[in-house]
This record gives sequence, structure tokens and C-alpha cells, in this order.
Amino acid sequence: MSGGKETGRQKMIGMMYLVLTALLAMNISKDVLLAFITIEANLGKTNENFKGKNQVMYDKFEKMMSENPTKTKPWRDKAFQIRDEAENFCKYVDGLKSELFMTAQKALTKEKADTLQLKHAQENGVTLDDYDTPTNYLIGNVEKPNGKGVELKEKIRAFRNLVLSMVPEKEKAGFKIGLITDDLYDSHAQKTLPWEVFNFDHTTMAASMALLETVKNEVRNAESDLVGILLREIDAGDFKFDMITARVVAPTSYIVLGEEYTADIFVAAYSTTKNPEILVGKVDTTTKTIVGPSTPVPVEAGLGKYTVRPTAEGLQTWSGLVNVTAPDGTVKSYPFESNYMVAKPSFAVSPTKMNVFYIGVPNPVDISVAGAAPTNVVPSLVGSGRIDNKGQGHYEVTVTGGTECTVNVAIKDPRTNTTKSMGAGQKFRIRKVPSPVAKFAGVTGDGSVTLGEMQAAGGCIADLSDFVFDLKFPVTKWTMSMNINGLFQEETARGASITPGMKALLSKAKKGSKILIEDVHVQAPDGDRKIVGCNIKIK
Repeated sequence: MSGGKETGRQKMIGMMYLVLTALLAMNISKDVLLAFITIEANLGKTNENFKGKNQVMYDKFEKMMSENPTKTKPWRDKAFQIRDEAENFCKYVDGLKSELFMTAQKALTKEKADTLQLKHAQENGVTLDDYDTPTNYLIGNVEKPNGKGVELKEKIRAFRNLVLSMVPEKEKAGFKIGLITDDLYDSHAQKTLPWEVFNFDHTTMAASMALLETVKNEVRNAESDLVGILLREIDAGDFKFDMITARVVAPTSYIVLGEEYTADIFVAAYSTTKNPEILVGKVDTTTKTIVGPSTPVPVEAGLGKYTVRPTAEGLQTWSGLVNVTAPDGTVKSYPFESNYMVAKPSFAVSPTKMNVFYIGVPNPVDISVAGAAPTNVVPSLVGSGRIDNKGQGHYEVTVTGGTECTVNVAIKDPRTNTTKSMGAGQKFRIRKVPSPVAKFAGVTGDGSVTLGEMQAAGGCIADLSDFVFDLKFPVTKWTMSMNINGLFQEETARGASITPGMKALLSKAKKGSKILIEDVHVQAPDGDRKIVGCNIKIK
């Protein structure tokens, strides 16, 4: 925020609006015109002070950028965008003032108008109580404003919206900004007027120049407040620590005998200028000292890397101290303790159906390794076939032939991208899927049915009962035969359904007739297969 001088001037600026509103409809005296000269001059000084104060903050941004560009850049970019927008806006307003001077006094050169102030306006031929020129230039048509004031209002709104969009959410409730361009009620005219008409209709040259300088003041003020917030945001996300605690983090607390156990040891806060000392050993928690021998741990950037290769199975507990040098030179010790489990190399391959793999069908198995994540288990098949990973330790083994195969298992170390075998593989027998038997009219093998049951049969199906897999064996071909009046007759079907010829054959059956279902072929997982038919007697 601005200092004492700026605060005084800002209060004066706020009062100016009240004064201007009251005076615009009156005949303005020479003293009042001279007051506007003073107001414009003071506002100009305040705006220069704002510009200087803002530059100090921009210099801080540059310094912090050189120290920590990653953290500073997002906020620095926003601040410098507002700097450029504010500077361009103020130049735009200065351009309006210059054009307004030249419109009022045609003899003025642009170079002279660009630097002219109200206090020198009269001696350069500009009449301070002239209100026609500002009204025509800034409003144009009062009923349908089309002057420069309309453009100015839109630029004010755009700048205000840009500033508000950059204010962090947590700061928005307390962020105050001027640059209001809403329509205003004119009690004299007894109606609501557009912002540009309310401010510049029949407003004298002196008052118009002061008002334009006021707009610049509000822009510089908004710039200053926003940049101050953005500067504070650079460190707003930094953690503030009031406690130091030792921590141990290990990629896994379960390892296989022969592997290395690795853990990271660190403290929650440490000095970047001096690494802590980390010692592994038996700790006396009362005195916070190591009892007996200790092992130093290499430390880099405050992080200790502890590595050990255990020689025994079971739960391994270890402890130690983190010694940190305090700012006053004293050493503070922080004890820690952790543990991990060591197991013998082992793995399990569990067939979820039975201890055999069948040819031509997906055989589901679960494969796991103690202490290893399912994603790091690498199984392989020795034999004819493949293993498909179904996720979360579930696999399907598909074999294509042979009498035996072996499933081997290894685990992958994601840190080194290497694999390690878990020992001898698990052997599995390979078998063909058993053949089903033909079934017609509910009969398999030898059986008897009524004449009605026989004639109601829709076709021949393949029946495989009491098998672990729910497999379908589509019937591709079958033959029905029957002895009719001493003459043997037969019909052949392609597919499972009964044919019209077979129905005609069955229509001649009677009690005691024998029907043979034979030469039945099915589509098995390993290809075409001939299966056992059935003999049916009409009872």
C-alpha cells in the first residue's frame, strides 16, 4: 500500500468527486479553476510516486527470479503483465489529454500538448472554463455517446477485469479496487446517465483534465496493490516448520533372503548448508546416544541411504540417530527405529481348476511371490503353449500339445529393471479334454423311451458331465438308423438338429423298435472328434 503522503492525497482524491459533482452545474469561479490546477498537479506527483514504489517491487521480482526462477516465474509473469498494461493505459490517458488540449487550441503542436499541464494551459491559449470542447470530444452525442469517453470506459473495464482475474482467490474478499464505470443517477437531470455522460457532460477543461488524471491514479493504485499481493505469493506456499522428526522410508519391508534391504532416512526439516549425521546402531532413548558400535550412513542433500544384506530370516529390527547441527552450533539428536521381514526365496503356482493343463482351453492359474507385487511377477512356460496375464496375479495357460510342461517364475526389480529366478519351476501334466458322449431324447449309451418322447426329440447333443470346465462341443455330423419291416434304413444330419428325413423315419417307429445314433462328430478344442453314440429302444 502507499505511504503517508499517498494516503493523504488519496483522501483528497475521494473528496474531489464530491466537490466536482456539486460544482459542475454552477458557474465556476476563478478560485475553483485554480483548485483543479492544484488537484491535477498533486495527482501527477502521486502517480509518479506510485510508479517509483511499484518499480521497487518489480526490482524485487527480478532479484528473486535470479535466486529461484521456478518458484518466482509464474508470479513475476503476472506482475510484469500488469506493469505493461498499466503503463500502456496511462500513456493512453496522457494521449487523450494531449488531444483534448490540441482540440481546444488548434495552434498547439503535439510535442507541446504532450507535456502541457493545467498550470500552463492559459498562457498557451487554453481556456480552463471551456466545457464545450471536453463535452464534444469525450461524449459527442449526449443521447448516444460516441466520443473518446466511451472508449475510455471500455478500457477501464478491461483493465479492472484483468486485475481482478489475477487476484488469488483467498485475497479477493479483502481486495479493494476503484475504476468503477457503472451508470450513475443524476439528481439534477432526475435520471440515470452513462458513466461518461455523468462525468464529462458540461465539465470544464480544468475539471476534465483532473478527472483524467484521477483515472490514472486509480490505475496506478490498483497496479500497486496487485503487485504487492503477487510478490507475497512467491513465499506463500513455503512450509513453516516448528518440529524436526526423523523418518525412515523403505521401498519394501519384505525381502527374500539374499536380496538387499534399502531404506531412506531423513528428517522433516534440515539445513541446505550442512547435511545431518546419520548413525545406525542400538540407541539409548534416554540419553539419545548409540550404545556400542555404530555404522555411519552416507548422506546427500539431507537424505541418508542405508543398505544392508541380511544373513538370517525373520523380522529384522534396526535403529539409529540423526544428528542435526542447530543454528547456535549445538547438535540435536533424533532417534528412529524401523523393521523389515526377511523370507526364503519361494513362490506359489496354484491351478484354480485342477493339477493338469488341458489342450486347447484357457487353464486359469494364480501365480504369486511372497513380498513381491503382482506387477513384478514374471512367469514363463516351458513347453508348447503360452501364459496370458489377466491382472492381479491371475493368469491363463493355454497348451497346444505334449504330455508335460513347466511354469517358471521370476521377479522383476523395478529399481534396476532386472529379473531374478525364484528357483525350480512347477511341472504340470498335459491332457486332452475328455470326449463327451452323444445324447438323444435324453438317452446316453443304451436306454429306452416312449414313442412320444422319441418323436419329440429336437436333435443330437454332446454331453460331457462332471468336468471342471464348462465346455461346449457343437455336433457337426450324426447318423440315425432303424430296421423297418426287415429293411435297414438310415439318415445323416449336418449339424445338431434333426432332419425331415429323420422325422419321417421316426414316424414309422413302434413299440419294440430300436434306433441307433452313431457316427457322431463334434467340434472339440483340439479339432474334429468322433464320439460314442447311443442305442435307444421304444418301450
